[in-house]
Amino acid sequence: MRVEALDLFWTDKGRYDLAEKRFYEVVLKIDVTNDTSRSEVLDRILLLENENADLRSKFVKLLQEHSDVLKRLQAVENRLSISNGNVKEDDDVDLFASDSEEETQETVRIREERLAAYKAKKSTKAIIIAKSSLILDVKPWDDETDLGAMEVEIRKITLEGLLWGASRLVPVAFGIKKLSISCVVEDDKVSIDWLTEEIEKLEDFVQSVDIAAFNKI
Repeated sequence: MRVEALDLFWTDKGRYDLAEKRFYEVVLKIDVTNDTSRSEVLDRILLLENENADLRSKFVKLLQEHSDVLKRLQAVENRLSISNGNVKEDDDVDLFASDSEEETQETVRIREERLAAYKAKKSTKAIIIAKSSLILDVKPWDDETDLGAMEVEIRKITLEGLLWGASRLVPVAFGIKKLSISCVVEDDKVSIDWLTEEIEKLEDFVQSVDIAAFNKI
């Protein structure tokens, strides 16, 4: 036998076949004993690769669509001016303008009708006034404090946006009662800190003021 032929002779083929079989059985968790099973494995790998490529393609397409949406939103925001959390449209901006340079009379008529309806709806929109409902616990100095006179003095505190409500006397301890009085305030006009400070200024009657309940209306 020539030396060249010895180089082509595979003396350890059985060992390599066994190693390949164990790889498929242990790593891939399948039993591959013939060429058919190996072909099935390769087909599965190819299928996974194709599915992965398809998913990547769909993902890229979604990214492009997301980018297009952001561009459209940016274009709309550029037509609007933001002030104090409210959106105010520029009088010169036509939200219903057509992108086409050539418009038919019918297109112009529909656009003008939509714009007129939009402006009419905007002008008739009700203004919401933020209000708060309070229950104040006003504590006197002792059981000899005239709670009726104290309530009269408290109700003399007036301000636009302040409306006094019902009141009642609530026992505290040792014969002492506190005045529980409700009121409604407009948040933009009446400060709660200001209101409690004004009540505490009645030093002949009032020891302290606590907010027993607070609710937004």
